[in-house]
Amino acid sequence: MVIPLEMGWRQLLFENWPVDPELIAAHLPAALDPDEHDGSAWLSVIPFTNVAVRPRGVPEVLGVRLPEINVRTYVTRDGVPSVYFFSLDAQGLASVVGARLFHHLPYYYARISLERTDGRVEFRSRRRHPGSRPAAYDATYWPTGEPFAAPTDPLAEFLVERYRFYTEAPDGSLRYTDVSHEPWTVYPADASVGTDTLLRADGFERPEQEPVYYYSQGLDVVAERSQRVARSGEDQ
Repeated sequence: MVIPLEMGWRQLLFENWPVDPELIAAHLPAALDPDEHDGSAWLSVIPFTNVAVRPRGVPEVLGVRLPEINVRTYVTRDGVPSVYFFSLDAQGLASVVGARLFHHLPYYYARISLERTDGRVEFRSRRRHPGSRPAAYDATYWPTGEPFAAPTDPLAEFLVERYRFYTEAPDGSLRYTDVSHEPWTVYPADASVGTDTLLRADGFERPEQEPVYYYSQGLDVVAERSQRVARSGEDQ
């Protein structure tokens, strides 16, 4: 059993596009269905930094910082709105190995920098994982309006208020992890994206339309242990 983790998610950009649900379905395990908002599935790229990552109960000062960027979509199973990750690139080599082994997440080692200057976040990532497809992302992003509680806006709530994520293990089994945190506070946002080959590395073309952007200063999170989804007729 893997010990639950505590961490903080900070300086996040939510970069989101509506896409054809059939496009997403073709990239999902059969047991998951694309979740739709106004008839569209959604594809998101999310750069941010983890802070104070540590086993639950360990003092925050002993946690590690882990800059990250992930590509994800939104799914349902048994009526539970959830997240499915196509890839997660992160700075810490030991953390990447641990996440792959114990949480069965498709993490890739990358060199990442994140700096905040004059209210803007400058983010740069270059994948360095042995044997992986090249993947890079450069962006500067910033809030453009007043903060609001995500549950008060239907689209923002759909995109950020998710408390379970799914992944596939190397043996083909489907697994899930529950997370807990306070509701999100987000801002309208804008971004200047110079390079994005992450989507292509995951089998997607970057959509031509302008994305919907949200920014958040972040919140604190607890991720429970990874659990295997029971197959039909089998106890979990």
